[in-house]
Amino acid sequence: MVEVLFEDNHCLAVEKPAGLLTMGDHTGEPTLVDAARDYLRKKYNKPGNVFVGVVHRLDRPVSGVVLFARTSKGASRLSEQFRIRSVEKTYLALVEGAVTSGEGLLADRLRKDRARNVVTVVDEDDDDGQDCVLAWRRLKSCGRLTLLEIRPQTGRSHQIRVQLAAQGWPIAGDRKYGSTVPVDNFIALHAAALTFLHPTTRQPITVQSDRPANWSRLMDIRR
Repeated sequence: MVEVLFEDNHCLAVEKPAGLLTMGDHTGEPTLVDAARDYLRKKYNKPGNVFVGVVHRLDRPVSGVVLFARTSKGASRLSEQFRIRSVEKTYLALVEGAVTSGEGLLADRLRKDRARNVVTVVDEDDDDGQDCVLAWRRLKSCGRLTLLEIRPQTGRSHQIRVQLAAQGWPIAGDRKYGSTVPVDNFIALHAAALTFLHPTTRQPITVQSDRPANWSRLMDIRR
């Protein structure tokens, strides 16, 4: 059953649990798109295929707000907002390492190895790399972890995970990028808020999602 955070005739924002694919891949496993489509089909008693437009996605182990379009017009206009980076995204991340400053800006050039699905920081003159920028703010210390608020200014694959790890702050549970905290099926990265312009009214809408309950154990980890 999908958890709906916002819904109208053009938009559907839902809560993505960690471990669930946003959309289909070669595994054929269930996806958030499937769940959203089933929800709309049952709620509105719609026969046949139900349109659900994917305008962005979250990595499989990440939780939080995912926005879908319910119409082709909505899909086109929302996709354009993500393309030009006018959508405001706010994430929460629990990271390892000593974060002593209160806030900062990270700017790196990243390159993705698609065969291995791994992203690395490369030199600024690397022709295959892409520039990535994010702002961060320290919220609180949680034992040997630190809770950060993240506001990415670009939307590259694995961007937040790689940029934080490059600072010596791997996200808890993210073993791909160096975490030593043992968790299963998720990493402590959560899409907490999304602000966009409604595709027809052009009014700003903010959709929010609470921090996952399964973070409580991690936030009690002591040195």
